Amino acid sequence: MALFPVISNFQYDFVLQLVLVDIENTMDEVAAAAAHHSVGRRVAPRPDKVVRVRRQGAEDFFPRTARLSETDIKPMEALEFIFCDA
Repeated sequence: MALFPVISNFQYDFVLQLVLVDIENTMDEVAAAAAHHSVGRRVAPRPDKVVRVRRQGAEDFFPRTARLSETDIKPMEALEFIFCDA
């Protein structure tokens, strides 16, 4: 287990969060870690949606099953967490 810091820019949240994830987490697991700090606190739950991950300002999402270690995401990089249809 190797901890990896990312900046969470979660949709509808006004706070950027530092979130520690494991480099072997999938994007779904990274999204769940970010959601833990925003959803139910400053962001309303959306149980009919999934949370997808993309680079700050990018249009394309990372594949949900991609592991963080398989991407070129850098430590402390800002990632957007967006509610999407399943």
